[in-house]
Amino acid sequence: MIGAADEFWRVRLTRVDISDSPDFEWRDDILYRRPPQTMGREAEVWRLEAVRLEDYEAVVIIAEYADREEAEAALAQAKEDLADMTKSQFEEAYLTPPDELSFRLSSLDDSSPEL
Repeated sequence: MIGAADEFWRVRLTRVDISDSPDFEWRDDILYRRPPQTMGREAEVWRLEAVRLEDYEAVVIIAEYADREEAEAALAQAKEDLADMTKSQFEEAYLTPPDELSFRLSSLDDSSPEL
């Protein structure tokens, strides 16, 4: 399919708690309660994700950031690129794994004629 990238994809930030502490604290007198908020910044990560418009459950993690400001800057850049790029350009720039992209580029170099 050919078209503008923003007709097929959206980008978003998701905050993810990566701590291994339990979500709930069990007690005898209450069924459950949330534990006190003692989570440090090292226990969270910000994910830059691409969501396919045809299927909102199709989510691709583009990158993870420990710093919120850095993640928001990456989101702003991705939104700008989403508005400017075609679908195939966006998918190649953001959704193609680096090792697959380098493989495709090296295979192009191998097929070029010798001068």
